[in-house]
Amino acid sequence: MQKKLRREQALEYHSKGRPGKIEVIPTKEAKTQRDLSLAYSPGVAEPCMEIFENIENVYKYTAKGNLVAVISNGTAVLGLGDIGPEAGKPVMEGKGVLFKIFADIDVFDIEIDEKDPEKFVQIVKALQPTFGGVNLEDIKAPECFYIEKKLKEEMNIPVMHDDQHGTAIISAAALLNALEIQQKKIEDVSILVNGAGAAAIACIDLYVALGAKKEHVLMFDSKGLIHSKRSDLDERKSKYASDKPDMSLDDAFKGADVFVGLSKGNVVSKDMVKSMASNPIVFAMANPDPEITWEDATSVRTDIIMATGRSDYPNQVNNVLGFPYIFRGALDVRATTINEAMKLAAVRALAELTRTPVPDIVTMAYNETSMAFGPTYIIPKPLDPRLISTISPAVAKAAIESGVAKKPITNWEAYEIELNKRLGIDNQLIRALGSKARKDPKRVVFADAENIKILKAAQLAYDEGIAIPILLGNPKVINELAEQNNIFLDVMQIINPKSEEMEERRNAYGEVYFNKRQRRGVNKYEVTKKMKDRNHFGCMMVEMGDADAMISGLSRNYPDTIRPAIQIIGKEDGVSKIAGMYIMMTKKGPLFLADTTVNFNPTSEELADITLLVAKEVRSLGIKPRIAMLSYSNFGSSDTPEAIMVRNARNLVKKKDPSLIVDGEMQGIVAFNKEIMKENYPFSELSDNGDVNTLIFPNLSAGNIAYNLLQEVGGADAIGPVLLGLKKPVHVLQLGSSIRSILNMVIIAVIDAQSKNKK
Repeated sequence: MQKKLRREQALEYHSKGRPGKIEVIPTKEAKTQRDLSLAYSPGVAEPCMEIFENIENVYKYTAKGNLVAVISNGTAVLGLGDIGPEAGKPVMEGKGVLFKIFADIDVFDIEIDEKDPEKFVQIVKALQPTFGGVNLEDIKAPECFYIEKKLKEEMNIPVMHDDQHGTAIISAAALLNALEIQQKKIEDVSILVNGAGAAAIACIDLYVALGAKKEHVLMFDSKGLIHSKRSDLDERKSKYASDKPDMSLDDAFKGADVFVGLSKGNVVSKDMVKSMASNPIVFAMANPDPEITWEDATSVRTDIIMATGRSDYPNQVNNVLGFPYIFRGALDVRATTINEAMKLAAVRALAELTRTPVPDIVTMAYNETSMAFGPTYIIPKPLDPRLISTISPAVAKAAIESGVAKKPITNWEAYEIELNKRLGIDNQLIRALGSKARKDPKRVVFADAENIKILKAAQLAYDEGIAIPILLGNPKVINELAEQNNIFLDVMQIINPKSEEMEERRNAYGEVYFNKRQRRGVNKYEVTKKMKDRNHFGCMMVEMGDADAMISGLSRNYPDTIRPAIQIIGKEDGVSKIAGMYIMMTKKGPLFLADTTVNFNPTSEELADITLLVAKEVRSLGIKPRIAMLSYSNFGSSDTPEAIMVRNARNLVKKKDPSLIVDGEMQGIVAFNKEIMKENYPFSELSDNGDVNTLIFPNLSAGNIAYNLLQEVGGADAIGPVLLGLKKPVHVLQLGSSIRSILNMVIIAVIDAQSKNKK
């Protein structure tokens, strides 16, 4: 019943609505007669002639540079075999979807009814004017080897048979990491391979390029060991023919360091795995059933590192980790081929990415509490948002350095920003703020350092040159957490405010604190006790100049975090009340929301002060504030006390800062709908001054509800709450903040410190 249900769901998915999975969408306006005249005749003649004059202009005036052909003849479709080009089309469409969602590459899938390799080559070669690259797919061996080789020789655009090289690149990265963990060298290990098809041979070719020795490889095909006395071997198999006498797969397992399976399911027994060398590596990559199951292999060897092609087990060797980003990098430098250097660059970039802290969004997507480089994490997950900005630049650089790029990249930082913007996984503001923070990193105290998220964020902040972390907490607890999660804290200062070593500093801090609070209900005994609290100690570090900023609040109540900051550091001159602001990273750009965390029911005067604080902060981020002061009424349509309060607040703001673009009271729809604004309220200064980017709410309830809705329903990323109005930077994390949110808050804190240190 379950199998039938899955089949019906798959068929419904592909057939409902518009059949298939892809469509062509125009990228230019095509609504008016003028638009159509520009898109086709007569306007289209102009770019035609420009291309005729210089064929390279085809990349300027057409989609060629971002268009890949996914081409197959349907002779080796998934595990289904030779089912023909039509039956293989859903797979090719699916490949196109993956290209688009992971790397923003457009695809035409082309199914060719031709099995003759030479004719197939001529057909594909004739398509070169249309495409920027060719992804060969599901073509059986040995024809696929000839087809790819000939096309690479005769075409001057990137060509790759993903069934061969995709698996090779991903598994090679996994192998490098597995060998590091198992403390083995690639040039020393013995490698046993079951399967001698396109993927298996491409894998070993790449392993050899990375340093593996041919004489250490034993390869089996359907007829047994590939050895030098066999007379039925083609050129590619002969390359890995062993000089050893014929033996069974069973015997070959004895003492092997690495097993690579690209054959069929359940051909490896527990006893075979038992007989391998110490600290073995098993890549059972047959799909859907691996050569040996994860459960069977790990049940007989506790020292094993294992990978499969399945998503329901750790260490999935998934081609989607490679091909979208390899083609992205190749297309962006207009490479004439995908060469060995580019493939090796992708391998190393993947391997290195695995060793860095995993973003919280990835662990959440895979329902894991944490992920760290180790036996069950030797390769990144497909949903890791960093893949595009890690692999594509590595491939592009390799193309440039190996001399096959026709359009070299010079500004790599700008290229990385462009890559992230393609998928909407980043925002230019955060990139800009990160760059600003890196120019003058500050000492940031992390008051909740006995927390894995804080430690990961601290390492990221240090690795990216954003901050110099100072960790508060028990060193034993912190170091144990770090060791368990492969976080390196050697360069970071760890301070335990409760330790004997800190007694002298506690006393010094306590004296200053007592002088500040001695007539405000604080006695000498309380001072000694409070200085052992990490929140108070951290605030005193900032106040005394032993640190530049503090991040806290991940594991404690909001008021408990704010109170010491106000008592120890105090408000900026001229500020009557501090305020809380969220930065919401939306598809339309950043939105600044206040007050969302501090003031429950502000007066007109207080709301005006909050607005001015927010405007100052937005300006400090290099953005011109355009402020809508929100209510349920529009410009006097209601005379309730709340509406009047917002109206009066706006008037006070304009008196204090006439140059500020701010209006209200107004409803949210009016703030964001220019047509309604211009038609009904043309007098508003927001009608002709760009889009609103700052929202001021009439009370804490409205602001809090709005930012939560934007975050959970609208899909916006939140940075905050950002505390406004303190003399020195102390920022409070939302309970349950992700690693990414914590890192963003560190960036804000560093920039805040940069600004306040200038004064």
